[in-house]
Amino acid sequence: MDLPEPKTKPAKHGRLRRGIYILPSLFTVGTLICGYYAILSTLKGTQMLAAGIGAGLSLVAFDTAAKAIGWAILFDGLDGRIARLTNSTSDFGREFDSLADVITFGVAPAFLAYAWGVRALDEVYGTQLVQHLRQVGWIVTFAYVICGAARLARFNIDTAKPLSDRRHFIGLPIPAAAGVIASLVHWAKYPVNDWVFGIAWLGIIAVLAPLMVSRVRYYSFKTVDLRRRRPYVAIIVLGLVVWAIWAFSEQVLVTLALTYLLSGPIARLTSRFRPHPPAPEEVHAA
Repeated sequence: MDLPEPKTKPAKHGRLRRGIYILPSLFTVGTLICGYYAILSTLKGTQMLAAGIGAGLSLVAFDTAAKAIGWAILFDGLDGRIARLTNSTSDFGREFDSLADVITFGVAPAFLAYAWGVRALDEVYGTQLVQHLRQVGWIVTFAYVICGAARLARFNIDTAKPLSDRRHFIGLPIPAAAGVIASLVHWAKYPVNDWVFGIAWLGIIAVLAPLMVSRVRYYSFKTVDLRRRRPYVAIIVLGLVVWAIWAFSEQVLVTLALTYLLSGPIARLTSRFRPHPPAPEEVHAA
């Protein structure tokens, strides 16, 4: 008599897990909302300049766009932190976060940088020099977008490696680059109306783009364990920082953004003057 074959459960190896982790994905959606709102506010400021309303009202729209990018940086930092604390990291979350970053920290800051620092020059002067500067602005801001997208693609590949260094980012993170643009707009307020400052502004964007795809290391803050016990002084310092950002957001945010921007190149330069331990001698078999 033939015995019935035992029923075997299908192997789960290699099957795509359906569903997403809601909590970290909600913060990613918040990042997307802020990026979309920043684009709309930048467009509103550009339309005000084109209509001849003046820079006095358009600066409010540009400043609102910069603040939206700032909130997006906060949401972007929280979604990864919450995903790690709740052990809800996933491949979907990583890809969803990268796509959101391309829009919020790539397209939105580039659009803001062009409208605030280059487009306003065309409305004020309209000379041949400014027309050439406007063309250069297209190239520089697009270089920022494409370098940011390449930076995110390389980040996804590096994080998939089992021996990736969690202490440092390789290249300037795209949220930090967007933070430099947003903090400078928030600090200066008025759109650029002098071609000299317009050239300097494009120079800053031209520096941010290659830094994102460079091999310069930046501290990631991912190794900071929020669950460990800390001295009570830490909460006092954290409270003072939050209060300083609330009371003097223009000065504090631009200082923090520029300090982090320069930390990578300065650390790389100083590492060349530090004494390096000698390489271990090779041991040959007898």
